[in-house]
Amino acid sequence: MPEQVLGRRLGGLTLATVGSALLLLVLALVTYATVASVLAGLRRDRRLMRSAGNAVMAAFVCTVSAVVLLEIALVRHDFSIAVVLQHTSRTLPTPYLLTSLWASQPGSLLLWLTVLTGASSLVTLQNRHKNRELMPWVTAVLGGCMVFFASMATIISSPFERTAGVVPHDGFGLDPSLQNPYMAAHPPALYLGYVSFAVPFAFAMAALITRRTDARWLASVRRWTLFAWASLGVGMLLGAHWAYVEIGWGGYWGWDPVENAALMPWLAGTAYLHSVMVQEKRGMLKVWNVVLVTATFALSIFGTFLTRSGVVDSIHSFVQSPVGPALLVFLSIVLAFATTLLVWRLPLLRSDHKLESVVSREATFLFNNLLLLAFAFVILWGVVFPLLSEAVRGVRSTVSVPYYNFFLVAFGLPLLALTGIGPLIAWRRATPGSLWRTFRWPVISAAAGGALLALLGLGSSWPGLTAFSLCIFVTVTIGLEFARGASARRAIAGGSWPRALVDLVSRNRRRYGGYVVHLAVVLLVVGIAASGAYGSVNQAVLKPGQSMQVGGYTLTYTGMRSTTGPNYVDTAARLVVSRGGSTQGTLYPAVRDFTDHTVKTQSNEVDIRHDLRGVDVYTILQGADPSRNEVVIKALVNPMVSLIWLAGLVFVLGAAITIWPDPREARQLARRYSTALAKEA
Repeated sequence: MPEQVLGRRLGGLTLATVGSALLLLVLALVTYATVASVLAGLRRDRRLMRSAGNAVMAAFVCTVSAVVLLEIALVRHDFSIAVVLQHTSRTLPTPYLLTSLWASQPGSLLLWLTVLTGASSLVTLQNRHKNRELMPWVTAVLGGCMVFFASMATIISSPFERTAGVVPHDGFGLDPSLQNPYMAAHPPALYLGYVSFAVPFAFAMAALITRRTDARWLASVRRWTLFAWASLGVGMLLGAHWAYVEIGWGGYWGWDPVENAALMPWLAGTAYLHSVMVQEKRGMLKVWNVVLVTATFALSIFGTFLTRSGVVDSIHSFVQSPVGPALLVFLSIVLAFATTLLVWRLPLLRSDHKLESVVSREATFLFNNLLLLAFAFVILWGVVFPLLSEAVRGVRSTVSVPYYNFFLVAFGLPLLALTGIGPLIAWRRATPGSLWRTFRWPVISAAAGGALLALLGLGSSWPGLTAFSLCIFVTVTIGLEFARGASARRAIAGGSWPRALVDLVSRNRRRYGGYVVHLAVVLLVVGIAASGAYGSVNQAVLKPGQSMQVGGYTLTYTGMRSTTGPNYVDTAARLVVSRGGSTQGTLYPAVRDFTDHTVKTQSNEVDIRHDLRGVDVYTILQGADPSRNEVVIKALVNPMVSLIWLAGLVFVLGAAITIWPDPREARQLARRYSTALAKEA
């Protein structure tokens, strides 16, 4: 079909032409904003700073406009644009036409640029009348990041690149694994996490440049950090659920390099969120905080490099392209810039106090940092070791799942214990008497609970039994904290227990929201440990009327059925599920053949039955022979996997409580920093 028919036009111009022009304008605007903000910082020129901020917001408007144009091209099947041709087809359902924007490498980089310009614009608006000394340098650092990604979108990997040669009538279709509703939320959540970490990094660098290394910059970015950290956590959980229901292997986390790429900055961000509390309270760990925020942002870029370089084998990664080396250069610049600033300003980062005792809250947070960073490094080594071995020896040596599981236990169990200890132990120095009063009932409960589990035969291994016991310990410590606090509120203000509990949380959202997040961690650990220890699996070749057993369930194969979708044909096995002679329902695991691809493409469509006891009966159609009416079924019984998804909801609740604005806290910060400014004056 001729391009003039297919290429949609805006005032005589194609969508590709207008989109490319918009991205060039974005590059010009963010370049101006970067230069103008540096000059504004050097000259202390507020008018120039306002101009730079306006340029950032204009860049955001232009980037969003480019996204809208690309979405229009995707929905209208404008195959004159390469990403539309390569990742969609005429029969692809409209929701997946929209989400295919981030299925392509150029489109995903455009999404990154959109989030980055949006975050930078919001930071500009939030700080129009505050942080006036920091903001020029904050904008300059964010501007440098925007210049890089705008250059990528215009020069290296343009989402509006034209199709070479004659434009085909139809596209190549979307990868089957991406045709899932979770793809509407999983990648954007990850991008919100990755990109938003640029904001605390920019404030940290601005604090070093301006010599404002006290806790004020931490307060300015606390909610940004929490938002980025929560978004990345939610993105990983959504990705885990996507893998569980879509990939068809029965699990939710496989230590895939790209999964690890998201986990590493989340671990570093977790360490940073705990570390900042020590600086705010005691004026300690200042160097730690700069290092941690830099490591978090650097690992976010490294994760993007892994996904887009093609150097690792992963279902999540894109093909090899010039984007990878460019990201590696950008990462090197970020690390060199941050390291230079840190060394330059090191004398300003001396702690106000020294660590007085290893039995103190400061010490537990420090141990927490060490364990989290050690675990992140172990994962990093597992990701890069195959690449290094190939570069040195010419043979790619892989790192297997047991490597990660070993260190998950080695670092995870102490971290779980610190989850219960850290928030309750005293600052500066804890006495033996106070430790006993604080942790007496949690320790007794954990010991009793562990003994009971062992007697019931539920402690199949010492790591699992230890994990369950520590979960009891953490739950009891948090429960007692809520009970003590609510009791104190009732003694002061009266009223009911629910009212006292709500009042308690609203008066210290940061503390009690953190406790809710810790409860989410407990649910997550129980779900992972139980599903791993008590699950069952079986595989069988079945003909109609034959059955297989798995985990106390009977699956009876009764025949096959075929259904047709907009761009696929499903061949499904009908399995009647029963337990103890009682029918529990019917499952239809299927093999899906996609009809909109030039090369035959299939995917496994699993079917899962969730039971009220928290047990999943998970079925996969491994193979089918319609001529003989014979199927190969793999079935798993996964207990308590639902706790992992419940943990995600509790995590979101805790993060929301912590992020929600607290007027009292804002007034306290205003008083504290107005006093600091008065002293400086």
